[in-house]
Amino acid sequence: MANHKSALKRIRRNESVRLRNRYQHKTTRNAIKKLRSETDKKAAETLLPTVVSMIDKLSKRNIIHANKAANLKSKLMKQVATL
Repeated sequence: MANHKSALKRIRRNESVRLRNRYQHKTTRNAIKKLRSETDKKAAETLLPTVVSMIDKLSKRNIIHANKAANLKSKLMKQVATL
């Protein structure tokens, strides 16, 4: 167990950050699944910008890799275009 005050604080902070990252990642994955299951082009087009924004935020905060974010956005845009 950590002995320094700063180490104890870092342990507490790491846990809260981990839970926040996990929540944001899971929420984004659910939004992606919802967008992929969408069959109506209008609804998909309105949902796409919010999902892309969520993916960009995950990438910016290093929750997912930048290349993975680019691949996800590309595939989602291609799918919406083919609807």
